[in-house]
Amino acid sequence: MLVAFSVAPSGGGSDSVADVVAEAVRVVRESGLPHETTSMFTTIEAETWDEAMDVVKRAVEAVQARSSRVSLVLKADIRPGFTDQLTAKVERIDQALGEA
Repeated sequence: MLVAFSVAPSGGGSDSVADVVAEAVRVVRESGLPHETTSMFTTIEAETWDEAMDVVKRAVEAVQARSSRVSLVLKADIRPGFTDQLTAKVERIDQALGEA
């Protein structure tokens, strides 16, 4: 399963949230799960719902440790029996575009 999520402090006085969001990304990177971070979301690939949600929960808690209010956006692609979809989905698009 793929889970794309964005977690950030909400209601703070600063326009920049990079330092706090970095703590959430640290949780993801230390989880050992395949992952990708872009400017808007971090996507993780997990074998089970519980494994994915554990990482998301810990990432939220990392932000919550530095902010009294947290915003979480989450999107999941739940497809049992498929692995390496973090890269395989992009490869299929590249093939369709004739770029692979």
